[in-house]
Amino acid sequence: MNAKTAALAVALALGAGRAQAQADTNAAAPAGDQLTVLPADATGPVITLDQALEAAEQRNLDLRALAAQLDEAGEISWKALSYYLPQVTVGATYTRQDEVHLPLAAPVPGQPGPVYNAFVAVDVEFQRRDLVGLQANATQTLVSPRLYYAIRGAKESQRATTLNLENGRRQVIFGVARAYYATAALNEAVGVSGRLLEIAQRQEKDSNVRYQAGAIAKVGLIRAQIDRAQAEEDLRRARAAFLSAKVALAALLDRDTAFEVTAPPELAPASTDLEELVRQADRSRPDVEAFRVQERVEEANKQSALSRYLPDVQLFGKYQWANQLGLNDKHDAWSGGLQLQWTILDGFLRESDIRTADAKIAEARARAEGATVQVRQEVSQALLDLESARANAQKSKEQRDLAAENLRLVDVAYRAGTATAVELADATAQLRNAENGVTRDTLNAQLAALQVLNAAGSFNPRKP
Repeated sequence: MNAKTAALAVALALGAGRAQAQADTNAAAPAGDQLTVLPADATGPVITLDQALEAAEQRNLDLRALAAQLDEAGEISWKALSYYLPQVTVGATYTRQDEVHLPLAAPVPGQPGPVYNAFVAVDVEFQRRDLVGLQANATQTLVSPRLYYAIRGAKESQRATTLNLENGRRQVIFGVARAYYATAALNEAVGVSGRLLEIAQRQEKDSNVRYQAGAIAKVGLIRAQIDRAQAEEDLRRARAAFLSAKVALAALLDRDTAFEVTAPPELAPASTDLEELVRQADRSRPDVEAFRVQERVEEANKQSALSRYLPDVQLFGKYQWANQLGLNDKHDAWSGGLQLQWTILDGFLRESDIRTADAKIAEARARAEGATVQVRQEVSQALLDLESARANAQKSKEQRDLAAENLRLVDVAYRAGTATAVELADATAQLRNAENGVTRDTLNAQLAALQVLNAAGSFNPRKP
């Protein structure tokens, strides 16, 4: 090493701390635009994961639609029960018709005793031209095996619908959590890209000093400028990805993007034992329980079809009023009693419904068993993904630490003149790739842990 190069290396080493301090303020490079990382509170308050999930419960449009569907499902039982409750109908009629009068013989007024020939013809109205009538009918089912099983099936159907809606709610919340973890990871990627840009700017400044002193060829400065431009592009790309993810998260929360995210808590399943998680999922997942309830629904439907062989007994009452006198010489009349309805033959429709019910029971049973198999597969796959993601995240951190140490050593050697600009650029690229790998693999590990919780049915931050 000649004296000129040695003196330059000493000067660069002494100025390293000052250059690093200047990099913290993102000093402008000789050739390139100045880029800074937005502070955490630049666009609004920080929203934690719990706050995001709470906001989603209150504001998410999909959850509001599910809540409306839940209210709708609550009426299924009432619709079936209404057939067992009193039925009252009221009607009115107006009839325009031909007027009918008939002459009838009536005793002559004032004639004492039975005078057989003392009669006079009287015009009697049998049918009025304008006839107005009112009717009221009431029925009450007393015995109906068909309705009994229909009501029981409706209750089970309501429960199945409620479980499916609860599963939909959990999946929406799961999607919000995934979006939050992704947004937080991309926010961290912006910070990483900013730090890498600071390193590239410092290296470009050092290369420019060395080039001005004649210690390196211009190709060394150009290579440093290329690395700085690449770091700027990476920062722009990371910032765009973060903003895009925040827009998606804001849509899930039904709010604007004037907020920031923070690092969410580390997730870890309480257990990684496959059999234990499968048993927990079988107990906790509403979609699995919904399949079992649907089997009971189909069994109740079959019982309802079988009960149609039995009669129905009803209590009925009827009241009528008309503006014309009836045979009882009154304007109104009433009646009441019991009626029995027994379908003897319906074209073998009941037999067809019974066979259909048997097929639906078999289908529901198969779907319930398939759901159990699917749960085992999902939990097994989630555990495998978690194990792989955690291993990758650990290796990525090791590679990042090694790449950082390698860059430090190459940077010292470059300042001392024993390393080339190509070696420095390669070391910088390795650190950049390692940092991106850490961000990516850490996110994948968090999402894999979240998927294990969801597959096991234990991810339910807030009850419905």
